Amino acid sequence: MVNLVDFEKKLQEKIRKADEIIRSYLPEPKGFSRKIIEAMNYSMTAGGKRIRPILMFESYQMFGGNKSVIEPFMAAIEMIHTQSLIHDDLPAIDNALYRRGRKTTHAVYGEAMGILSGDALLNYAYETAMQALFYLDDTDRSIQAMQILAEKTGIYGMIGGQSVDVENEKNDKQVLDKELLDYIYLNKTATLLEIPLMIGAVLGGAGKKEISCMEQIGTKVGLAFQIQDDILDVTSTIEELGKTIFSDEQNYKTTYVTLLGTKEASRRVESLTKDAVHLLEMLPGEKEFLSQLFLYLAFRKK
Repeated sequence: MVNLVDFEKKLQEKIRKADEIIRSYLPEPKGFSRKIIEAMNYSMTAGGKRIRPILMFESYQMFGGNKSVIEPFMAAIEMIHTQSLIHDDLPAIDNALYRRGRKTTHAVYGEAMGILSGDALLNYAYETAMQALFYLDDTDRSIQAMQILAEKTGIYGMIGGQSVDVENEKNDKQVLDKELLDYIYLNKTATLLEIPLMIGAVLGGAGKKEISCMEQIGTKVGLAFQIQDDILDVTSTIEELGKTIFSDEQNYKTTYVTLLGTKEASRRVESLTKDAVHLLEMLPGEKEFLSQLFLYLAFRKK
């Protein structure tokens, strides 16, 4: 198991470094579009675990990367993740009022600005990632990383998963079968953990088989992460979780908890995480912290 004291110290330091990098890429609120930039930055500076940028950096270092070319992509993946949360929280979808311990973007700036700030963040993420193309020695790898980022956040990835989730809600399909639920989870959530692990590997110079292995690891960790999220929605508190609890129940959502029960859902989290750690151990490079991070995510309380 994870030595929580030592691990927490390392994690907090990595969160601090990731946060510094992310903030350095945020736009300055000025001019006539000042309000939308304020709304973007409100969400981006609301805290959070910065897990995806950390996963990317750890993967990059694991494969021998040691340049700042990774930094635009670290900022970009957090922008895309935050954008997805802004839109998830909108009245038309989950209608959530709290996220990361404070009011959601639309609750502060209004629904219209919530929509627009999410759109702006998604676009700005790609603008930010493209700055990596100025690192001439890494151009080919950066182009490959851009392709991963674009494809996995589009209609065949994150947005596709979100659309299926919303479509079923709109059709009042309150009970989903496991196959459809897995499709939503794998595309809406897991893909955002596949991306950082894959991009870190690509920019670090990993081979095709290694990149594919990192994708598989991201799939397993991502699915475990979402199932644990389902569990926390019914076992945590708003103070501990930092967002609205029982939101799945209130929105009549099918989850792994409603399908399998809390105990079996917990077993799935443990099994998926164990498989991910096993795959990671087969790869080269220093990966102790990454392995501990997978365990930490699987058994997190918030």
